[in-house]
Amino acid sequence: MTTLKSVLRTPLQKIHPGLLVFLVLLLNVKLVVKAVAIGGAMLFGIRSSAMQPLSEERGLLFYPIVICIGLLDALLYGTIYKAHYGLALLFGSGIWMACFLASGQVRRFVSRIDKMMIVRTIAVFFILNAIVSFTQLGLIMWETGALNPYRYQGNFQKYFVNTGDYIKGISFDTSTTNAAINALGVLFFLQKRSWLLLTTCLLTLVLTGSNLVNILLLANLVLLFIFRSGRDLKSVLTLCFLPFVFFWARVSPQNSDYVGKLSASLFKGPKQERARTDTAASKPVLAPSEEEMRMAFARQYLDSVGRKIIDTRSIASEEKPVLPTDNIHTPPFQHRDDTNAVRRMWFHYVAETGIRVDSIQASSTVPGKVQAMQQTISFLSTHPAKAATGAGPGNFSSKLAFKTAALGIGGSYPETYRWIDPSFSSNHLALYLAYFTKQERLHSVANTPNSVYDQLAAEYGLAGVFAFAFLYIGFFLRSWRKLTYGLPMLLLLCGLFATDYWFEQISVVVLCELFLFLNLNDKGHEQ
Repeated sequence: MTTLKSVLRTPLQKIHPGLLVFLVLLLNVKLVVKAVAIGGAMLFGIRSSAMQPLSEERGLLFYPIVICIGLLDALLYGTIYKAHYGLALLFGSGIWMACFLASGQVRRFVSRIDKMMIVRTIAVFFILNAIVSFTQLGLIMWETGALNPYRYQGNFQKYFVNTGDYIKGISFDTSTTNAAINALGVLFFLQKRSWLLLTTCLLTLVLTGSNLVNILLLANLVLLFIFRSGRDLKSVLTLCFLPFVFFWARVSPQNSDYVGKLSASLFKGPKQERARTDTAASKPVLAPSEEEMRMAFARQYLDSVGRKIIDTRSIASEEKPVLPTDNIHTPPFQHRDDTNAVRRMWFHYVAETGIRVDSIQASSTVPGKVQAMQQTISFLSTHPAKAATGAGPGNFSSKLAFKTAALGIGGSYPETYRWIDPSFSSNHLALYLAYFTKQERLHSVANTPNSVYDQLAAEYGLAGVFAFAFLYIGFFLRSWRKLTYGLPMLLLLCGLFATDYWFEQISVVVLCELFLFLNLNDKGHEQ
């Protein structure tokens, strides 16, 4: 027993269990679990006398400043007195406060724990995440009986191109969150020269099939290859591209088709698409002549007779006839775009409220994110008085706005206290419903209005944008010479901010802040 205890105690002494538990719980999708992580870390900090005074955390002032901007806007425009908005404002302020507290806990961990112990703890976290991710893939392979479920078209294409959506990792959040976590891990272990962990993060990232995150990471790797790498590191960076090439070429070629179509839609305007369609539609269609119809009939008859002869010979040559089996790649087994209960609820909501979803061109021609940005620009230009502090928290573009709509989009919320601002319902909510009540091929991250930049500009105005630029990004860039792996991570995070409401997720941003604070705490530079 003594020997067993010593064996178990040695690995635990090399990592920090408190930090590991904090990361696992904080990155969990459930808000209650996040609250337990933050509360437990604060309680541990108080008991261990690891608390720092608030004055030492000026770099985190972005979060309380955003809360103040939201409260000021609610007071200026009187929305705080509207029914049900008070609860929405309180909930939104609580999310920003949770971000502030979580970020503060991360900074305390970095300032109080040995650096190498933190690095080992981070490594264990990513190993656990990889184990969970590959287990999820294994369960899919067991269910489908296919070695490559990314090409498996059975079960009405439940998996196939959507297989990566089920690789959620240890957070059990969306696969995009898992992809973003591993993208940060790739940049971290690349600079740490931890090749095994780098490979682990790369493979896990590829499994998620998150094309937007993959593109952002590859762009960062290209910049590293050009500006911040020696000859040896250039070789490693070149090898980092191979898993993506292999995945897109051999494992899931349909993902590469998606990337190509998305890129084409960004550079091809709707006028060009309509012109091409109109040209094709205007081309006259000639009816076949009587002689051509006779030739086609004769050709089909001869082909059918030939196939019958071949089938008869093959059956005669076998000792036992083989009964035909269903081919899962035939139309009866393909994906069925059935209207589920959630979409039916959205249809009823659109019918009851009269939201003009028909005024939005929900197609693959122009991504929804581009249209969402156009809506924000139009709103601010037609409401110049709100340019300073925005429309207010939860009133235009945020996870909070979707959540308080009580439609199950941003999480559960009591319908009794439902809050939907007219600016939100006529813009981003209408845009979301226009895409996600139609065919599932349009249900893509590229067609959601989710974006931190959109949120800050629309709901917090110029005050929120400047607070983000100077008190958040500016805080880290102020010491940019000390940032080695931190600078590519900050660049990656800025790209991720265009894809979702990451601050309100209270996960990826906090993990990135852990890396940034750790890098700023380094005494020397890594070459």
